This record gives sequence, C-alpha cells and structure tokens, in this order.
Amino acid sequence: MLRQSALACAGRRALPTSPPIRRSFHVLLCQPRAASPFRPARRWQGTFSAGFTPPSPASLGAPRPAGTYTRTRKVLRRLLVLSALLGAGYGIDQYLYAAGIARSLRTFGLGLMVALDYKLNFRPTPLPIIGGEGGIPELHRRNAERLFSLLRDNGGLYLKIGQAIAMQSAVLPAEFQKMFARMFDDAPQDGWEAVEKVIREDFGGRSVEDVFGVSFTGREGMGVMERTARASASVAQVHWARLPDGREVAIKIQKPEIKKQIGWDLWAFKVVTRVYTYWFDLPLYSLVPFITERLMLETDFENEAKNSELMRQLVADESRLRGRVYVPPVYHELSSKRVLTTEWIEGVRLWDKASLTRPWIGGRGNGSAGVHGALLESPDMDILRQEMRRDPDNQFLKPERMEWKGWNNKAGLGVSTKDVMTTMVDLFSAQIFKWGVVHCDPHPGNIFIRRLPSGEPELVLIDHGLYVYMSDKFRHEYGLFWKSLMTFDNKKITEITVEWGIKAADLFASATLMRPYEGGSGQFKSEMLRNLEDGKTASQRSYEMQQRMKQGIRDILSDEEKWPKELVFIGRNMRIVQGNNQFLGSPVNRIKMMGEWASRSLFEDRNLPFNQRMANMWQHLLFKTVLTLTDVAFYFYKIRQLLGLGGGMEDEVEARMRTVAKEMGVDLQHPVFEG
Repeated sequence: MLRQSALACAGRRALPTSPPIRRSFHVLLCQPRAASPFRPARRWQGTFSAGFTPPSPASLGAPRPAGTYTRTRKVLRRLLVLSALLGAGYGIDQYLYAAGIARSLRTFGLGLMVALDYKLNFRPTPLPIIGGEGGIPELHRRNAERLFSLLRDNGGLYLKIGQAIAMQSAVLPAEFQKMFARMFDDAPQDGWEAVEKVIREDFGGRSVEDVFGVSFTGREGMGVMERTARASASVAQVHWARLPDGREVAIKIQKPEIKKQIGWDLWAFKVVTRVYTYWFDLPLYSLVPFITERLMLETDFENEAKNSELMRQLVADESRLRGRVYVPPVYHELSSKRVLTTEWIEGVRLWDKASLTRPWIGGRGNGSAGVHGALLESPDMDILRQEMRRDPDNQFLKPERMEWKGWNNKAGLGVSTKDVMTTMVDLFSAQIFKWGVVHCDPHPGNIFIRRLPSGEPELVLIDHGLYVYMSDKFRHEYGLFWKSLMTFDNKKITEITVEWGIKAADLFASATLMRPYEGGSGQFKSEMLRNLEDGKTASQRSYEMQQRMKQGIRDILSDEEKWPKELVFIGRNMRIVQGNNQFLGSPVNRIKMMGEWASRSLFEDRNLPFNQRMANMWQHLLFKTVLTLTDVAFYFYKIRQLLGLGGGMEDEVEARMRTVAKEMGVDLQHPVFEG
C-alpha cells in the first residue's frame, strides 16, 4: 500500500498543476509521515519518491488486444465433449449391454498383459526386468491369479469358461490347477426384481402370480413360491414353488444380464483366442466356433428342455438303465427360452458321501421322498399361508423333509457307492457308445441320489443344457478306438487317429484313458525325455519340457479340419466321471466297464450289416474274457485299499499319470473338485 502511494506521488509531480483541492490532497498524501516518539521515521520514505521516474509511452511498445485463449478453449471444449461421449457410452453400455463392452475391454487389457508377460518371461533364464524374478513357477502363479480374478469379476459366461478350464486343468501348470479348482463355488444370485422382469418379458407381460398360479400374500386356492433362490450358478438360479395342483417344481430362471452380455462375451472369447493362436503358434482357434455354439445353446432353455426330454426317453427305452436312472419331466406350459420349469427333486447330492452311506432308518420297503416321480407329501398349506400373511418377506417356505437323517443327523440313504458308480458309468457309457447323445456336465452338483424301495440307489440327472450329438460314423469309430485301447491294437489305433487328423497317437491314447497308455511304441515319451539331463538346470529342463508339450498339442490338433470337435466335450464328460469315481473311493473298475460298453455297442449297432454285427459279437465275447484280467488288478488295489495300505484303482491311475506327467514337465497336483 505504501509502495503504491509512493508511485502515485512520484507520477503526479511530473503532471501539470492540479486544482488546489486535489493538489493539497496529493501533497498531503505524498508528505513523509512525521516521526513520532512511539514510531521512528523510516529511512527510505523521502528518497524513494524523489528518485522514481516513470517510463515513457514510446518505450512500452505497441498496444496489444486482450487475449482470447483460443487454444485453451479448444482443449477444454474437446475434454468436455470427450467426457460427455464417455459418459453416454458408459450409460449405453450399462443399460443396453449390461456392461458387455466394459467386460470385453477388461478382457482385452488383461489378455494383452498376460500375453506380454509370457512373451517376455517364459524362458530358461528370466530377463533382469520387473516381473522376471521367481522364474517360470512365479510366472504361472501371477497369471493364474490374473485370469481367475478376471473370470470371477466378469461372471456370467466367463464363469462357464472358467469351469471348463478347471475341468481340463490337469494339463495346465500346478499354479493354474490350484487357482481354478475354486471355480465351482456358487455364484451370487440376482434380486427378485430381476426375476420378475425376465418372467414378464418371456410370458407376454404376465406377472409371476399369473404364470405360476402362486400368491405371496397367502390367498386361498393359490400356490406358493420362494423369492430367494435355492441355488445360483453362472447363468441361472433356481427357485422352489408349489403349484395350485400340488406339484412341487424347480423354476430355473436365466439372469437378465446374460441375454445382453452373451454376444459381447463370445466375441471377446473369439478375439482373444485368435490372438493367442497367432502369438503362441497353437492351433486353438479352429475349436472356437464349435465351443461358442455349445455355450450359446446352453443359454437357450428351450434347447435344454429338448435335450432333457430326449434323454428321458432314451433312458426309458434302455432296459439296463430303466428304473435306475431318472430324468425329471419338463413342464412346457411353464417354460420359455429363459425360464425352465421341471419337477422338484428331493435327494442327496453326489458330493455328500456321508449321507449316501450312513444307515437307513426309513424302514424296509420304503424309499426316499419323491422317488421315481412319486408326488411329494403336501405341507400344511393353512399354516403356510398364515405364516405368509404374518411375514410376506419370508424367504424359505419349502418343507425341509430331513426325517430320514434322524434326530441326531446320523442316518442316511444306506446305499452302496459301488451301485451308485455302476449306474453312473453305465449311463454315461450308454450316452457315448450307444446313443451318441452326451451330457457334458455331469458335475456332482448336477446328480442327485435317492433310495428306491428295494434299497438300490436311483440316480437323478439334471441340468441338460450342455450336450453334444455324435454322428453314427464318429460314434462307431470312437467305440472301436476304445476297444483297441483295451486290446493294445496299435494298428487300428493309428488308423483311427490318422482319420481324425492326429499325429501323436500315444499321447492321445493316454489322454483318452486318463492313464499312461502302455501298448504304444513309446516314441512320444522317449522324444519328450531326450537330452534333458545334459547339464541343464531345473529351470531349463522345465522350459524345454513345456516347449515339447506344446509341440505335442500341435501334433494332436495337427489337422484342424479333420479333428472331431466333439472330443473336447466328451473328454470333459469322462474326466468328470473319473473324478466322481475317485471321490467315492474308486468302487468300480471304470475303464473296464467303459471298454465293455464300447465293445457291446459294435454288435448292437443296427446301422451295421448283419454279418459284421455277428463278427463283432464273437469278438465281444473274446474281449470280455480278456477284460477279466483287468479285474485282477482292480481287486488287488481294492484289497490293498481296505487294508489301509494304499489307494483304490483310480488313485493308482492318478498317481501313475502324475509320475509320467511329471517326467513330461506337467505337475498334476490337485483333484478335480477340490474347493
């Protein structure tokens, strides 16, 4: 303030004389302040104002117009437009595609990160860069964690893809096996508003109450339905309801976001696979169209209803399975493309081994509730309606029906695990070798066990969305291939694998049997182990073995046009069945049973000429004689298991596969359904 006053005073001394009043004002303003006894005068007050001379106008330069800041305004305008576009795009993506675009971008970003990580760090000696430390095991671990997080965060079909990877994780590094074993955890369920929305859209705007004849307020003469799902998976969730006519039903309702996401999800899957096929030189993309077609059909509940009805009819027509296997009927009038209504099943999940084997207290000649389609005992509807009126938000209405467990939960179905697995192997062998109609997701969660009045188990098969259909030609070839594996007919094995475009016959034979194939030439194994001990470090050996395994995959998929795409899902089916048998303690000789079905199908096939069928029958009798030798090994392992001296046959097979695989650079550490 003082400086401004001084400048003003100095400037006005050079101006013409002002009127007296203004002059006296300026003089007064510009006079140095007199020193007071309390405040000493400052030294610069007089000298500063006397020595200041203002610049001349000429020295200031030409006047310039006021700044318009055009460039800054353009940048700000572009930022505003970009922000508006991003906001609009985000809103459209969320509303129209249920975040499908964002999920795809997330997939591309992480896929690129994983690919770059492997390109840079998958080598015998890690690069001296960030991420190179820890070697190949650490490389596998961090990328398994990245992929697992992506699949879980994206949900929906990504979970389905993750579960498919988990079922084949035995051929992946141990770090992937451990991480992907957690893919079978239940998925979060959607709220009731989403359920209502799907039902209204699929049934012409009708309400849930109108479609199913239920009431949520306890109205007389109406059925009841639970708003909270009893089970939730990646694509759909299941609600319990009791219809007005007394039938108890399972209503499977697709999550509404699936319809919006599926196109983007499958497109992202195709793009990533295409890039990886090119970048890592693996012939994988040829399998993608078939896999995406199966996944698309799995979200079509009308297709699932068709599969279910066909399997129900095939089982009813097969005398060896009739009465042992049950497929719940579909109620078509209450079903649509995204809603599937079937009979409600009361039973024990396959993974509840204790409840299967504990003693039965239900009495001789009695079976489980609802066995073979019997109408379930009705709950007291008056009490149920009173409860609904008192608490409309009551989440659980279904009777639990746990009397068979006893007051202390120490009872069970009292069935034999051997009978359970015999029925299971018979069912899926018939699907593969006789009918050519294969349920490709026989996970323990999709199989219920009930007790028949005879004391035998009844296997209930649900979730018929993922099926493959084999042509008669391929089904016949596959049966012959299996029979040849059991008899070490290497000539026939080579003929069939060449027909399928496969070079590595030994490797494919071991993959099919899920145990080392001992009848081949051993060329693949010797090639895998060649020159591995020539002064190489552990990291160098691991890298070289995995490179050779990569070549083995190329050999299996050598001719992509001839390779039967159905083998992807048939192998998945057989791997799950093997895991089920192992989980129950290997009570049956699975490989022998499947070999018998393969051989029997060759003479029961009505599409073959009569003479060939008779020749196949004679060969089948000889084949059964040879197979009795496998029983010697089976019972040896069974006795050893009972004595506590070792595992069962499936455990021995698994151990031998691990030993051979470890020699080939693959570490098989984790069971199929761990976690």
